[in-house]
Amino acid sequence: QVQLVESGGGLVQAGGSLRLSCAASGRTFSSYAMAWFRQAPGKEREFVAAVSASAGTAYADSMKGRFTISRDNARSTVYLQMNSLKAEDTAVYYCAARSGGSLRWTKYEYDYWGQGTQVTVSS
Repeated sequence: QVQLVESGGGLVQAGGSLRLSCAASGRTFSSYAMAWFRQAPGKEREFVAAVSASAGTAYADSMKGRFTISRDNARSTVYLQMNSLKAEDTAVYYCAARSGGSLRWTKYEYDYWGQGTQVTVSS
């Protein structure tokens, strides 16, 4: 069992930056693939970025060049650095983990979820 706790959300002006953190419990963090998804009001939960157990990364097209996902296995933490934020980035951001270590893009392939953290970008 893995428990995930997100932090770092908040209110930021357009063009600003935020760094989200997701702290994981459990002794096998390094073997998990980790991802960030987001969900805006009235919309489906969508893929943002993922990092594999071997630290390979993948991003949704609209986040490439603006967002960076990384992991620190010693701290059992995954990060999402978000730069050049836009109003359309406003959403609840969720951390997710899957016991297979390879990259996946769909929410159905992730086994564990955090409670989410709100990111609001004002224009």
